[in-house]
Amino acid sequence: MKISLSIQQGFNTPLLKPKRSDLKKIIETTLRHVNITDNCEIGIACVDTAASHELNLLYRQKNKPTNVLSFPSDIPAEILPMLDARPLGDLVICIPVVLSEAEQQHKSNMDHFSHLLVHGVLHLLGYDHELGEQEAEEMEALEIEILAKLGLKNPYQEQ
Repeated sequence: MKISLSIQQGFNTPLLKPKRSDLKKIIETTLRHVNITDNCEIGIACVDTAASHELNLLYRQKNKPTNVLSFPSDIPAEILPMLDARPLGDLVICIPVVLSEAEQQHKSNMDHFSHLLVHGVLHLLGYDHELGEQEAEEMEALEIEILAKLGLKNPYQEQ
C-alpha cells in the first residue's frame, strides 16, 4: 500500500508539528484496519477558524467552525481501474479548533489531531456517526481500535 498525500497548507504550528511520516502512518493504519490495501490518495488542508466556519456553513449548514470536514471522492467506479491510486477525497482540518478541543479535553495536541485524522479518513470511506446510534457506536469502536494500534488511548474516556 502506498499513500499519496497532497497537503495544501503546512501543519507546522508551535503547538502541533506532525511529520509527513506520522500522517502516512495514521492513514495507513486506518486503511489497513478496514481492509483497504490498495494505493490511495488523500488531500489534506489545514485552515483557520474563519475558513472552517465558512465551509461548515456552506456544506453542512452549521454556523460555526468545526475540527474536521471530509469531502469523499466521487470518481465513478469505472474510472478507478485507470488510476494509479484510489482517490479517497479531501480533509479540511481546523488547527485552532483542534488545539482548543485538545486543551478542553485534557489531551495532547498530537493525540487529538491523530484521532481526528482517523475520524476524517473513516468519513472518507463512508462511515457516518450522524446516521444513527448504531453507526455512531460502530465508528467510535473502529476509532478506538485504530488508535490502540497507534499506541493511543480511547479518546471517548474521560482523561
